[in-house]
Amino acid sequence: MSAGEKFVQMFIAIGLFFGVVAVILLLTQRLRSRTGELIQSAAFVLPAILLIALGLLYPAIDTIYQSFRNAAGNEFIGLDNYQKIFTDSALIQVLINTAIWVIVVPTVSTAIGLIYAVLIDRAKFEKFAKALIFLPMAISLVGASIIWKFVYDYRQTSDDQIGIANAFLKLLGFDTYRFLQEQPWNTFFLIVIMIWVQAGFAMTILSASIKAIPDDITEAARLDGAGPLQLFRQITIPSIRPSLIVVLTTISITTLKAFDVVRTTTGGNFDTSVLAYEFYVQSFRSFDQGLGAALAVLIFVLVMPIVIYNVRQMRKLEAR
Repeated sequence: MSAGEKFVQMFIAIGLFFGVVAVILLLTQRLRSRTGELIQSAAFVLPAILLIALGLLYPAIDTIYQSFRNAAGNEFIGLDNYQKIFTDSALIQVLINTAIWVIVVPTVSTAIGLIYAVLIDRAKFEKFAKALIFLPMAISLVGASIIWKFVYDYRQTSDDQIGIANAFLKLLGFDTYRFLQEQPWNTFFLIVIMIWVQAGFAMTILSASIKAIPDDITEAARLDGAGPLQLFRQITIPSIRPSLIVVLTTISITTLKAFDVVRTTTGGNFDTSVLAYEFYVQSFRSFDQGLGAALAVLIFVLVMPIVIYNVRQMRKLEAR
Protein backbone atom coordinates (compact mmCIF):
# COMPACT_ATOMS: atom_id res chain seq x y z
CA MET A 1 0.00 0.00 0.00
CA SER A 2 1.43 3.38 -1.04
CA ALA A 3 1.71 6.42 1.22
CA GLY A 4 -1.02 8.17 -0.78
CA GLU A 5 -3.48 5.33 -0.18
CA LYS A 6 -2.70 5.38 3.54
CA PHE A 7 -3.40 9.10 3.71
CA VAL A 8 -6.70 8.56 1.86
CA GLN A 9 -7.70 5.90 4.40
CA MET A 10 -6.74 8.21 7.25
CA PHE A 11 -8.88 11.06 5.89
CA ILE A 12 -11.79 8.67 5.29
CA ALA A 13 -11.57 7.46 8.92
CA ILE A 14 -11.48 11.06 10.20
CA GLY A 15 -14.44 11.95 7.96
CA LEU A 16 -16.46 8.98 9.25
CA PHE A 17 -15.73 10.00 12.85
CA PHE A 18 -16.96 13.56 12.33
CA GLY A 19 -19.90 12.24 10.33
CA VAL A 20 -21.03 10.00 13.20
CA VAL A 21 -20.66 12.88 15.68
CA ALA A 22 -22.67 15.17 13.39
CA VAL A 23 -25.47 12.61 13.02
CA ILE A 24 -25.68 12.16 16.80
CA LEU A 25 -25.84 15.93 17.34
CA LEU A 26 -28.51 16.38 14.65
CA LEU A 27 -30.68 13.61 16.07
CA THR A 28 -30.43 14.84 19.65
CA GLN A 29 -30.18 18.63 19.30
CA ARG A 30 -33.88 19.20 19.95
CA LEU A 31 -33.91 17.14 23.13
CA ARG A 32 -33.60 19.87 25.76
CA SER A 33 -35.12 18.05 28.74
CA ARG A 34 -33.30 16.02 31.38
CA THR A 35 -34.28 12.86 29.53
CA GLY A 36 -32.97 14.37 26.33
CA GLU A 37 -29.59 15.07 27.92
CA LEU A 38 -29.41 11.47 29.10
CA ILE A 39 -30.23 10.24 25.59
CA GLN A 40 -27.58 12.52 24.13
CA SER A 41 -25.00 11.29 26.62
CA ALA A 42 -25.93 7.69 25.90
CA ALA A 43 -25.61 8.33 22.16
CA PHE A 44 -21.99 9.33 22.64
CA VAL A 45 -21.11 6.74 25.28
CA LEU A 46 -22.74 3.66 23.71
CA PRO A 47 -20.35 3.39 20.73
CA ALA A 48 -17.39 3.44 23.14
CA ILE A 49 -19.04 0.83 25.35
CA LEU A 50 -19.73 -1.37 22.33
CA LEU A 51 -16.11 -1.10 21.18
CA ILE A 52 -14.85 -1.96 24.69
CA ALA A 53 -17.21 -4.95 24.82
CA LEU A 54 -16.07 -6.11 21.39
CA GLY A 55 -12.35 -5.49 21.87
CA LEU A 56 -11.91 -6.27 25.57
CA LEU A 57 -14.85 -8.00 27.23
CA TYR A 58 -15.54 -10.62 24.55
CA PRO A 59 -11.86 -11.69 24.22
CA ALA A 60 -11.62 -11.95 28.02
CA ILE A 61 -14.67 -14.19 28.25
CA ASP A 62 -13.50 -16.27 25.30
CA THR A 63 -10.05 -16.69 26.90
CA ILE A 64 -11.60 -17.94 30.14
CA TYR A 65 -13.75 -20.35 28.12
CA GLN A 66 -10.73 -21.63 26.15
CA SER A 67 -8.77 -22.21 29.37
CA PHE A 68 -11.12 -25.12 30.19
CA ARG A 69 -10.51 -26.85 26.86
CA ASN A 70 -7.74 -29.03 25.43
CA ALA A 71 -4.78 -27.98 23.27
CA ALA A 72 -6.83 -28.02 20.06
CA GLY A 73 -9.71 -26.20 21.73
CA ASN A 74 -12.27 -28.80 20.68
CA GLU A 75 -12.79 -30.70 23.95
CA PHE A 76 -13.80 -29.64 27.45
CA ILE A 77 -11.26 -30.84 30.05
CA GLY A 78 -12.27 -28.84 33.11
CA LEU A 79 -9.46 -27.64 35.40
CA ASP A 80 -6.76 -29.84 33.86
CA ASN A 81 -4.86 -26.87 32.41
CA TYR A 82 -4.81 -25.09 35.76
CA GLN A 83 -3.77 -28.30 37.50
CA LYS A 84 -0.87 -28.65 35.05
CA ILE A 85 0.33 -25.10 35.81
CA PHE A 86 0.68 -25.94 39.52
CA THR A 87 2.01 -29.50 39.14
CA ASP A 88 4.30 -29.53 36.09
CA SER A 89 7.91 -28.95 37.22
CA ALA A 90 8.76 -26.64 34.31
CA LEU A 91 5.68 -24.49 34.90
CA ILE A 92 6.35 -24.41 38.66
CA GLN A 93 9.77 -22.95 37.81
CA VAL A 94 7.99 -20.34 35.70
CA LEU A 95 5.79 -19.43 38.68
CA ILE A 96 8.84 -19.19 40.97
CA ASN A 97 10.62 -16.94 38.47
CA THR A 98 7.57 -14.72 38.16
CA ALA A 99 7.28 -14.43 41.94
CA ILE A 100 10.95 -13.41 42.16
CA TRP A 101 10.42 -10.79 39.46
CA VAL A 102 7.31 -9.35 41.14
CA ILE A 103 9.00 -9.16 44.55
CA VAL A 104 12.41 -7.83 43.50
CA VAL A 105 11.70 -5.45 40.59
CA PRO A 106 9.09 -3.15 42.20
CA THR A 107 10.89 -3.11 45.56
CA VAL A 108 14.37 -2.37 44.26
CA SER A 109 13.23 0.00 41.49
CA THR A 110 11.17 2.05 43.94
CA ALA A 111 13.95 2.07 46.54
CA ILE A 112 16.53 3.25 44.00
CA GLY A 113 14.16 5.87 42.60
CA LEU A 114 13.29 7.15 46.08
CA ILE A 115 16.87 7.35 47.35
CA TYR A 116 18.01 8.99 44.12
CA ALA A 117 15.17 11.53 44.23
CA VAL A 118 16.01 12.47 47.82
CA LEU A 119 19.74 12.76 47.20
CA ILE A 120 19.47 15.03 44.14
CA ASP A 121 16.54 17.12 45.38
CA ARG A 122 17.40 20.80 44.80
CA ALA A 123 20.99 20.03 43.91
CA LYS A 124 22.75 22.20 41.32
CA PHE A 125 23.02 19.30 38.87
CA GLU A 126 19.47 18.02 39.56
CA LYS A 127 18.21 18.28 35.97
CA PHE A 128 21.24 16.49 34.54
CA ALA A 129 21.05 13.78 37.22
CA LYS A 130 17.35 13.21 36.54
CA ALA A 131 17.91 12.99 32.80
CA LEU A 132 20.69 10.45 33.39
CA ILE A 133 18.51 7.97 35.29
CA PHE A 134 15.39 8.68 33.23
CA LEU A 135 17.15 8.06 29.91
CA PRO A 136 16.56 4.26 29.92
CA MET A 137 12.80 4.96 30.01
CA ALA A 138 13.14 6.38 26.50
CA ILE A 139 14.46 3.02 25.29
CA SER A 140 12.12 0.14 24.54
CA LEU A 141 12.51 -2.99 26.64
CA VAL A 142 13.74 -4.80 23.55
CA GLY A 143 16.42 -2.13 23.00
CA ALA A 144 17.41 -2.22 26.67
CA SER A 145 17.62 -6.02 26.56
CA ILE A 146 19.88 -5.94 23.51
CA ILE A 147 22.17 -3.45 25.25
CA TRP A 148 22.43 -5.63 28.35
CA LYS A 149 22.82 -8.78 26.25
CA PHE A 150 26.07 -7.25 25.00
CA VAL A 151 27.00 -6.28 28.56
CA TYR A 152 26.54 -9.90 29.66
CA ASP A 153 28.18 -11.39 26.56
CA TYR A 154 30.27 -14.48 27.38
CA ARG A 155 33.53 -15.59 25.83
CA GLN A 156 36.34 -17.81 27.05
CA THR A 157 38.66 -16.09 29.52
CA SER A 158 41.55 -16.37 27.08
CA ASP A 159 39.59 -14.58 24.31
CA ASP A 160 39.10 -10.86 23.81
CA GLN A 161 35.95 -9.72 25.61
CA ILE A 162 33.22 -7.53 24.13
CA GLY A 163 30.94 -7.81 27.18
CA ILE A 164 31.64 -5.12 29.77
CA ALA A 165 30.81 -7.40 32.70
CA ASN A 166 33.19 -10.18 31.68
CA ALA A 167 35.85 -7.69 30.58
CA PHE A 168 35.74 -6.25 34.09
CA LEU A 169 36.01 -9.73 35.65
CA LYS A 170 38.98 -10.54 33.42
CA LEU A 171 40.63 -7.24 34.35
CA LEU A 172 40.36 -8.20 38.02
CA GLY A 173 41.91 -11.60 37.33
CA PHE A 174 38.75 -13.73 37.52
CA ASP A 175 37.42 -16.24 34.98
CA THR A 176 34.61 -15.06 32.72
CA TYR A 177 31.07 -15.97 33.76
CA ARG A 178 27.97 -17.12 31.84
CA PHE A 179 25.63 -14.45 33.19
CA LEU A 180 22.61 -15.53 31.14
CA GLN A 181 23.06 -19.28 31.46
CA GLU A 182 23.93 -20.08 35.06
CA GLN A 183 20.82 -20.87 37.13
CA PRO A 184 19.38 -19.40 39.29
CA TRP A 185 21.44 -16.21 39.09
CA ASN A 186 20.59 -15.62 35.44
CA THR A 187 17.06 -14.67 36.51
CA PHE A 188 18.46 -11.95 38.75
CA PHE A 189 20.70 -10.66 35.96
CA LEU A 190 17.59 -10.33 33.76
CA ILE A 191 15.81 -8.54 36.58
CA VAL A 192 18.62 -5.94 36.57
CA ILE A 193 17.52 -4.92 33.07
CA MET A 194 13.96 -4.21 34.19
CA ILE A 195 15.17 -2.33 37.27
CA TRP A 196 17.47 -0.23 35.06
CA VAL A 197 14.44 0.85 33.02
CA GLN A 198 11.88 1.25 35.81
CA ALA A 199 14.06 3.13 38.34
CA GLY A 200 13.76 6.28 36.20
CA PHE A 201 9.97 6.08 36.27
CA ALA A 202 9.98 5.68 40.06
CA MET A 203 12.40 8.59 40.49
CA THR A 204 10.28 10.94 38.34
CA ILE A 205 7.02 10.30 40.22
CA LEU A 206 8.59 10.33 43.67
CA SER A 207 10.70 13.43 42.96
CA ALA A 208 7.55 15.35 42.00
CA SER A 209 5.88 14.19 45.23
CA ILE A 210 8.88 15.23 47.34
CA LYS A 211 8.81 18.71 45.81
CA ALA A 212 5.12 18.97 46.72
CA ILE A 213 5.86 18.59 50.45
CA PRO A 214 5.23 22.03 52.05
CA ASP A 215 8.44 23.78 53.15
CA ASP A 216 6.74 24.75 56.42
CA ILE A 217 6.61 21.12 57.53
CA THR A 218 10.27 20.41 56.85
CA GLU A 219 11.40 23.70 58.39
CA ALA A 220 9.37 23.01 61.55
CA ALA A 221 10.91 19.53 61.79
CA ARG A 222 14.42 20.97 61.43
CA LEU A 223 13.71 23.54 64.17
CA ASP A 224 12.64 20.66 66.42
CA GLY A 225 16.06 19.10 65.90
CA ALA A 226 15.20 16.46 63.28
CA GLY A 227 18.20 15.20 61.32
CA PRO A 228 18.24 14.10 57.66
CA LEU A 229 17.37 10.49 58.52
CA GLN A 230 14.50 11.54 60.79
CA LEU A 231 13.19 13.91 58.12
CA PHE A 232 13.26 11.07 55.63
CA ARG A 233 11.46 8.60 57.91
CA GLN A 234 8.96 10.89 59.63
CA ILE A 235 8.26 13.57 57.01
CA THR A 236 9.18 12.42 53.52
CA ILE A 237 7.91 8.82 53.60
CA PRO A 238 4.47 9.61 55.18
CA SER A 239 3.98 12.60 52.86
CA ILE A 240 4.66 10.66 49.65
CA ARG A 241 2.98 7.39 50.70
CA PRO A 242 0.23 7.64 48.02
CA SER A 243 2.85 8.12 45.31
CA LEU A 244 4.85 5.18 46.67
CA ILE A 245 1.77 2.97 46.39
CA VAL A 246 1.12 4.11 42.82
CA VAL A 247 4.74 3.49 41.80
CA LEU A 248 4.90 0.05 43.45
CA THR A 249 1.60 -1.13 41.98
CA THR A 250 2.34 0.24 38.50
CA ILE A 251 5.76 -1.42 38.35
CA SER A 252 4.26 -4.65 39.74
CA ILE A 253 1.70 -4.77 36.92
CA THR A 254 4.40 -4.02 34.33
CA THR A 255 6.58 -6.78 35.80
CA LEU A 256 3.79 -9.35 35.71
CA LYS A 257 3.47 -8.67 31.98
CA ALA A 258 7.24 -8.83 31.39
CA PHE A 259 7.90 -10.51 28.06
CA ASP A 260 10.41 -8.50 26.03
CA VAL A 261 13.40 -8.97 28.35
CA VAL A 262 13.14 -12.76 28.47
CA ARG A 263 12.35 -13.11 24.77
CA THR A 264 15.27 -10.94 23.66
CA THR A 265 17.99 -12.24 26.00
CA THR A 266 17.47 -15.95 26.66
CA GLY A 267 14.32 -16.94 24.79
CA GLY A 268 13.08 -18.52 28.01
CA ASN A 269 15.96 -21.02 28.06
CA PHE A 270 18.09 -21.88 31.12
CA ASP A 271 15.04 -21.77 33.43
CA THR A 272 14.41 -18.04 32.88
CA SER A 273 10.85 -18.11 31.53
CA VAL A 274 8.08 -16.10 33.22
CA LEU A 275 4.29 -16.23 32.93
CA ALA A 276 3.90 -13.72 30.11
CA TYR A 277 6.58 -15.39 28.01
CA GLU A 278 5.26 -18.88 28.78
CA PHE A 279 1.82 -17.78 27.59
CA TYR A 280 3.41 -16.82 24.25
CA VAL A 281 5.31 -20.13 24.04
CA GLN A 282 2.29 -22.30 24.76
CA SER A 283 -0.11 -20.33 22.55
CA PHE A 284 2.01 -19.56 19.49
CA ARG A 285 4.89 -22.06 19.49
CA SER A 286 3.47 -25.19 21.11
CA PHE A 287 -0.04 -24.34 19.85
CA ASP A 288 -1.60 -25.43 23.14
CA GLN A 289 -4.58 -23.06 23.14
CA GLY A 290 -6.01 -24.34 26.40
CA LEU A 291 -2.84 -24.04 28.47
CA GLY A 292 -1.97 -20.69 26.89
CA ALA A 293 -5.42 -19.36 27.77
CA ALA A 294 -5.09 -20.67 31.34
CA LEU A 295 -1.78 -18.83 31.73
CA ALA A 296 -3.39 -15.63 30.40
CA VAL A 297 -6.23 -15.99 32.92
CA LEU A 298 -3.71 -16.53 35.72
CA ILE A 299 -1.89 -13.31 34.78
CA PHE A 300 -5.25 -11.50 34.80
CA VAL A 301 -6.13 -12.93 38.22
CA LEU A 302 -2.76 -11.84 39.63
CA VAL A 303 -3.03 -8.33 38.20
CA MET A 304 -6.60 -7.64 39.34
CA PRO A 305 -5.94 -7.40 43.13
CA ILE A 306 -3.16 -4.89 42.45
CA VAL A 307 -5.44 -2.80 40.25
CA ILE A 308 -8.30 -2.92 42.76
CA TYR A 309 -6.00 -1.91 45.60
CA ASN A 310 -4.63 0.97 43.54
CA VAL A 311 -8.13 2.22 42.69
CA ARG A 312 -9.21 2.08 46.33
CA GLN A 313 -6.17 4.07 47.42
CA MET A 314 -6.88 6.71 44.77
CA ARG A 315 -10.50 6.98 45.94
CA LYS A 316 -9.36 7.44 49.52
CA LEU A 317 -7.11 10.30 48.42
CA GLU A 318 -9.94 11.95 46.48
CA ALA A 319 -12.23 11.66 49.53
CA ARG A 320 -9.79 13.61 51.72
